[in-house]
Amino acid sequence: MIYPAHDAYVAPARAHPQIWRLVLGFLLACAISTLWVIGLFVLVYLVAGIEGGPAWINRMTMADTPTSALLVIGTLWGLALGAMAATRALHRRSVWTLFGRLRRLRRGFFIAALACGVALALSSLIPFGYTPVANLGLGLWLNFLPLALVVILGQTLAEELFFRGYLQQQLAARFHSPLVWMLVPSALFGLAHFDPSNGPLLSWLTVAATGLFGLCAADLTARTGSIGAAWGFHFANNVAAILVVALSGSLSGLALYTTPFGPAEAGILAPLLARDMATTVVIWGVIRFILSRNAR
Repeated sequence: MIYPAHDAYVAPARAHPQIWRLVLGFLLACAISTLWVIGLFVLVYLVAGIEGGPAWINRMTMADTPTSALLVIGTLWGLALGAMAATRALHRRSVWTLFGRLRRLRRGFFIAALACGVALALSSLIPFGYTPVANLGLGLWLNFLPLALVVILGQTLAEELFFRGYLQQQLAARFHSPLVWMLVPSALFGLAHFDPSNGPLLSWLTVAATGLFGLCAADLTARTGSIGAAWGFHFANNVAAILVVALSGSLSGLALYTTPFGPAEAGILAPLLARDMATTVVIWGVIRFILSRNAR
């Protein structure tokens, strides 16, 4: 399966496709991401002081207040720095090659974000099976909205640069089969969302749901030759899940509404996750259709 746009996107990675470089690059990116997180913790302690620091770190474990949620989402920005550092230091190519051509990036992002946003808005007309609970007051939500959008924009870009940019490019430069360059980054993306505290059923369903999203994003990247469409899809999806209706408890601090149940209610969440997976596939198909029609 060869897509001309993806072939051009992968071309810069073929100069240094050795697996040992990729392994070291993966480790370097993870190390830089970890240092970024440590740096944020240090900043929290510098601002809150020795006495207030532990309380803030504890709030970040739940992320059920606006500021703590912003900090938790911001911890993922380090992935972008890690992917860029690995690309430059170990593969000796420009970090801009991770993005794809600017025109494709911009076009793919806006088409995918708009299509996903409209599709999610329409899907909200279908009964949830529960009544969302008001969380933040509208005024407070609007005050945090601009900063929250910027932080989520950076978080989704960081994940796309690492998984669909760096990993997908370098694997495709070494292996011809999409079973490698699509499945491996998507599996890692899913496993990165594994949370054993949610119990085995919900934890592995979350891995499956995020892994499926990773496959859809990998396909959009392959067909468009940039991370733009995957980034737009990811951004709109996360805005809905973090800022509009979030799961009660963890990472609910920025949501206008939350679910009336939390991660402990696996029996309720399992069918909802299955519905979300079906919605992901439908939105992916819509984005692909619009992009193909727009390309003619």
